[in-house]
Amino acid sequence: MTNTLLGKPVADKITDEIKIEVKNLKKKNITPKLSIIRVGSNPSDMAYERGALKRMEKSGIETKVHELPEDISEDDFISVLEEVNNDKDTHGILIFRPLPKQLREEKIKYTILPAKDVDCFSPVNVAKIFEGDESGLPPATPAAVIETLKHYDVDLKGKNVVVVGRSLVVGKPVSMMLLKENATVTICHSKTKELEKVASQGDILVAAVGRDRMINSKYIKKDAIVIDVGINVDSNGNMHGDVDFEDVKDKASMITPVPRGVGSVTTSILAKNVVKACKQINGLK
Repeated sequence: MTNTLLGKPVADKITDEIKIEVKNLKKKNITPKLSIIRVGSNPSDMAYERGALKRMEKSGIETKVHELPEDISEDDFISVLEEVNNDKDTHGILIFRPLPKQLREEKIKYTILPAKDVDCFSPVNVAKIFEGDESGLPPATPAAVIETLKHYDVDLKGKNVVVVGRSLVVGKPVSMMLLKENATVTICHSKTKELEKVASQGDILVAAVGRDRMINSKYIKKDAIVIDVGINVDSNGNMHGDVDFEDVKDKASMITPVPRGVGSVTTSILAKNVVKACKQINGLK
């Protein structure tokens, strides 16, 4: 029988640890704060934002949302970002991506303060992931994948892991983090030849393509572990992953659902990063 890997137990354990750290910080008159910068009202962004705000509240972390118009100019966006960079009360900054075309990510990623960059947008933090430097702030979703696998006692050492997706948000960093755990990693993408065949070699498959229920049972090796990081919202407001859960569940040995899977862990990692950033900014270990 397939084991469904729920995110809640993983997230709750991390949140309990965060609460203790936040209480200790508040005793020093320090309250961690996350500032979210969102352009427009993409349904997937909104869904993640709601989860993040709820998780921060549970953790005792303050929040502020900067909701900006879809047609905001680059100068105005950078002005908001620099204001948050310079806000002494803000310890973490989350910018929803991808940004509209008029906002050049190449410029903005060099503007965000690396010390407050809690979702690994800055090249400084990206480099630390590739170097295996744990002083950086890891991207929340890839870190949630690792935490989920560890929580459910999945030994990554020597496992063949196939990552479907090569974005800098999930695909590339999660591959580096899996390598650090001594997994053998294959990265696939839209140009991979015989994608189904390659994907079905994986003991573990991480789906990070951003396409609603693209991964079906043909992509899955029998008894593989399937981690679905996709968040796709349809026209009726229903949330689906990148994996066709119903088609895959009887073939996989373990699978994360969407919703109630990696997404809920992601927000707890985000909270963990805010606390880590807060402590580092204040010179605390």
